Amino acid sequence: MRFLSAPPPYDLTYSDVFLAPARSGVSSRLDVSLVPDDGTGATLPVVAANMNSVTGPRLAATLARRGGLGVLPQDLPRAELEDAIAWVKAQSTRWDSAIVLAPKATVWDAQRLVTGGADRGVVVVDKDGAVQGTVTAAALAKADPGTRLRDLLAPAFASIAPTAPGPEELFHRWDALLDGSEHEFAAVVEDDRVIGTASRRSLVRQAIYAPALDAQGRLRVAAAIGINGDVASRARDLAALGADVLVLDTAHGHQEGMLHALETVAGLDLGLPLVAGNVVTAEATRDLVRAGASIVKVGVGPGAMCTTRMMTAVGRPQFSAVLETADAAHQLGAHVWADGGVRYPRDVALALAAGASSVMIGSWFAGTIEAPGVIERGADGALFKQSWGMASTKAVSTRFGDRDPWELARKELFAEGISSSRILIDPLRPGVEDLLDMITTGVRSSFTYAGAADLVAFRERATVGVQSAAGYEEGKPLPVGW
Repeated sequence: MRFLSAPPPYDLTYSDVFLAPARSGVSSRLDVSLVPDDGTGATLPVVAANMNSVTGPRLAATLARRGGLGVLPQDLPRAELEDAIAWVKAQSTRWDSAIVLAPKATVWDAQRLVTGGADRGVVVVDKDGAVQGTVTAAALAKADPGTRLRDLLAPAFASIAPTAPGPEELFHRWDALLDGSEHEFAAVVEDDRVIGTASRRSLVRQAIYAPALDAQGRLRVAAAIGINGDVASRARDLAALGADVLVLDTAHGHQEGMLHALETVAGLDLGLPLVAGNVVTAEATRDLVRAGASIVKVGVGPGAMCTTRMMTAVGRPQFSAVLETADAAHQLGAHVWADGGVRYPRDVALALAAGASSVMIGSWFAGTIEAPGVIERGADGALFKQSWGMASTKAVSTRFGDRDPWELARKELFAEGISSSRILIDPLRPGVEDLLDMITTGVRSSFTYAGAADLVAFRERATVGVQSAAGYEEGKPLPVGW
């Protein structure tokens, strides 16, 4: 990356900068490879943050199926974590994970799990696991909340076999294979058991995205570890459970406790990529890499749920933080993940231009149907999910709830971050895949503007300029009907 003109003597946020177009020989967005170079096995440079309100098994599986990586939070109890990793590994690498409900479940039950149009919905199965039918999200939106799902089932439901042809052929033969039912959403059924779902849109995604798979051909998933307690035992346990990437995570990554924990885990030689953070300086990056990190997590204070900068004045504008730390990491053969501060696809492109191998997304993904928690409806009718910061009182209570009440009270007294925030679900993009489509469309275009066919070339060819606040505002579209 180079600056269009001399960089200013102050740090920059994503909003402070822009990408200038360059002579390009890349003619199509589909000719671009977004595969990160960090050794994680991901095929997209997108990572779901290890926040309790963001990454659970369903989001992790959905993201991995499209090439990204979800990081399960460190707060999950061991049994729950084991179940989460096993569930992700058991999901189809081709078909979407089904939302399964019983015939006696109500529309209200289903509406708390899924929203959208005719291309998604729920699969209804009986007590023996046999598929009874499907109900689309569009049908759920029109039904009375107290209606039983069994009363919404059509006489014949749409289903396809797991051995169906490739996505393009299936797309063209969809109606014929489903006996002319004209369904947009179908269950994938094998021996009368649901193994996934499909839609015309998901077939198009199958042809564009490549899943992130482990050596056994299963979906990849990462897991976070704190730096206190028996870190070695926790790391061994996660590796044995099937975690593909380990993330050592604490708010202040440049501390002796992190370096000791990182050296301990690196010494186990588990054969997994080790991510450590968070930091914002070159010095911190070099210390973490020398202690054993192959990837450094960068960002203090830019997250939507974070109050660190306002509470402590500690942090750094994210573009400059990524730029400096990535350079330091690359000199040592390591990589960085840009963690926080992403509001638009442009921010993802700028983080990659600054040197990040992948970009972590938190609150943006919290407002999707795949994120943990149920869909709620506000007084104004808007759908939302709850989100909270990982240093907030709510997160502290979850993490240390089994401690002595006095110790817990002390920790809660010094909590930071937002404990409860409503993240609205975009009716046009209710799923994490919808956001991925938007993000990757923008980033692929950024690559073509720079004349870059892959991430490394983009990092080398990107030209960045500095703009005023008015320049940033000028780039935003005006309201419809102005």
